[in-house]
Amino acid sequence: MGCASLPGGDQELTPLYAHSPAAAGSAWHLLDDHLRGTAELARGFAAPFGGGDVGYWLGRLHDVGKAACAWQAGLVRAAGTGGRVGLDHKALGARIAHERGLGPFAVGVWGHHGGLVDLPTWGKTLRATLAQHQVNVSSAEQRLPELLADLPADLRDAVPAAWRSDRLLGEMALRLCFSALVDADFLDTGAHFAGAPAARVRPDVDMRVLFERFEVRRAAALAGRARSRIDGLRQDIYGGCLAAAASPGGMFRLAAPTGGGKTLAAAGFALRHAQLHGRRRVIVAVPFLTITEQNAAVYRELLNDGRDAEPVVLEHHSGVDFDHAAAGRWGRLAAENWDAPFIVTTFVRLFESLYARKPAAVRRLHRLAGSVIVLDEVQALPHAMLVPILDGLRLLVRHFGVSVVLSSATQPDFWALSPFAQLEATDLVPDVAAVAAQLRRVSFEWQLDPQPTLAGVAAQAADAGCAMVVVNTTRDAQTVFEQWRDAGEQAAWHLSTRMCPAHRRRVLTAVRGRLKAGRPVLLVSTQLIEAGVDVDFPVVFRAVAPADSLLQAAGRANREGRLQGLGRVVVFAPADGHQPPPYTTMVDTTAAYFGPGRADPDDLQALPRYYRSLYEALTLADRGHVGQHLQRARARWEFQTVSDGPLDAGTNRRDRSRAFRLIDDDSLTVVTAQGAADVGERRQVENLIAELRAAPVPAMAGLRELQPFTTTLHRSVLRARPDVAALLRPILGTEIAPGALLEWCGEYDDATGIALDTAVEGLVL
Repeated sequence: MGCASLPGGDQELTPLYAHSPAAAGSAWHLLDDHLRGTAELARGFAAPFGGGDVGYWLGRLHDVGKAACAWQAGLVRAAGTGGRVGLDHKALGARIAHERGLGPFAVGVWGHHGGLVDLPTWGKTLRATLAQHQVNVSSAEQRLPELLADLPADLRDAVPAAWRSDRLLGEMALRLCFSALVDADFLDTGAHFAGAPAARVRPDVDMRVLFERFEVRRAAALAGRARSRIDGLRQDIYGGCLAAAASPGGMFRLAAPTGGGKTLAAAGFALRHAQLHGRRRVIVAVPFLTITEQNAAVYRELLNDGRDAEPVVLEHHSGVDFDHAAAGRWGRLAAENWDAPFIVTTFVRLFESLYARKPAAVRRLHRLAGSVIVLDEVQALPHAMLVPILDGLRLLVRHFGVSVVLSSATQPDFWALSPFAQLEATDLVPDVAAVAAQLRRVSFEWQLDPQPTLAGVAAQAADAGCAMVVVNTTRDAQTVFEQWRDAGEQAAWHLSTRMCPAHRRRVLTAVRGRLKAGRPVLLVSTQLIEAGVDVDFPVVFRAVAPADSLLQAAGRANREGRLQGLGRVVVFAPADGHQPPPYTTMVDTTAAYFGPGRADPDDLQALPRYYRSLYEALTLADRGHVGQHLQRARARWEFQTVSDGPLDAGTNRRDRSRAFRLIDDDSLTVVTAQGAADVGERRQVENLIAELRAAPVPAMAGLRELQPFTTTLHRSVLRARPDVAALLRPILGTEIAPGALLEWCGEYDDATGIALDTAVEGLVL
């Protein structure tokens, strides 16, 4: 068997290549260099959680199938056409890894392009693939002595014993090792195509420097702001968090009423704890994009420094699916890998990465090990997925050097659920009841019977002069705003995810400016405003919602305690309002505990009872619940079942309704240059879009720059309005599909964002 078509002459002297040249005249990527480069990177990524040797050998073995003559010849053809080689190269390395003792961890080699699969059925697939490609496998095996001269006969000791004995622990360990492998593979490949001598990995920062910088800048920022009567209490909470940072790593609860300064207190704790216990990064995850934007801006002011080679704070919330064909052939090389010391992201990006199976989605996962994770507004975690989420956190805390902070004014009773039942926790605010009593700043009113209309509520808010209305859908937000606009209200604003982050940020800046100046201002928003967003209205109207949402909305009323009396929170049941289907059980349970003649939502005695009743009503512990199904799939190492849902034997299709999902993933990620502040900024965004569209390998930096102008549309708009497809233009790839990155070319309202019939979508955010 010869390889005469390859550059270099006869087979004995023929070099083996992993990738074709990045550009005409540049070098080919030697296979041995790629295997060793990937292996060393993967070892470094997996070493902090005890998987260094596993990571190394997965890296050394992942592409050995490329040594086949047919594959090498195919690479030469592909280099000339720009196409793909189209031959399997994963099966040989997976077989060797399994035979030499890595056992089920060998599935990481198999999945380094296509993703992790269900382990119980993988063995049959592997055997069939090896048989189908027997000639190519034999060809590649002839070159193994030179590629794998140092391969031990037995790799069983590379896998820690605990990973083999505890099924759920082993499943999580494989996820992190797989993440280390694919991130290393992407980085080494990306360096080749960038013409760099080696992949660049950002060195760990000195957390002492970051903490001291944070302390100094926080003090300066507080000194420059108007005084509030609750500043002293906020300082007490902050000081208590810093004192608790010396506690051993583990699970921590930060329970303090809204307005208690949890955002800075949690960050201060995380940085100090990281410094004292050798944690490598801080990851702050929040439920809504608005909080991501607000918190990231605060943290950048406190932590970034122009003298640093790279920014400290990385904000990541893009919904682009780089594993989807719509992202283009090399799109995955631009997938975010969280190579920064301070990450601000969303629950969706964090937890769907934790239980994803595709390479681009999981490449950042290994960076959770040895970190401090702050879950801000943790009450907003979706109930359906609580059991696998909490079990994942339990494993990260106990086995992967992670400390977790659960931050919320409405702390859920997670310890009523099995994953946390035996898990110890440290309370950063020991006497929450006393703090809550000092921070009580509002009274609740109820308009439930008779039910007001949205127009009536809009009129009440306008009469108040300075008020906020929070509703449950974009459709209802539009209705309230149109009432104000039709009535000639000049100081009215609107917030929803129809607007890109940069647009929402400008609205919040304008609203805060008017509030600070004591001028009239009206704001209507979906629930994205209420968790952690820093605004302070004298009156807040909140459509009926789950108890935690009611209390979060109340946190935007009299937030600084500057009113002579209490702020007003009016809870109303709009006769013509809407709510997302998941709200039904939560609103019914809320009505059983809170309302006229019952407790107010800020009653700390009633909240735990509400949560326990809600968990029972949602049957979270029932064997048939989706969360319990996911746990059993995890114990069987069925990665595709967890990520994509179980296989329906009748249709041979995956049931995605039973997959791990925080939100409906049937959405389109769109860039809206129209949301720019001015013509100059819009031109910059349009130029960036053009650069990404033209680049053969998209740049991660460019995608980060687009985040402020990126939002989502539900795919239902394409079914209800087929003409909308003509208004969407792909930026990466060629498809208009969920997970793709698209440019919105339609109308964009200066006040409400993407202009579509609000009846088309009923989104919560």
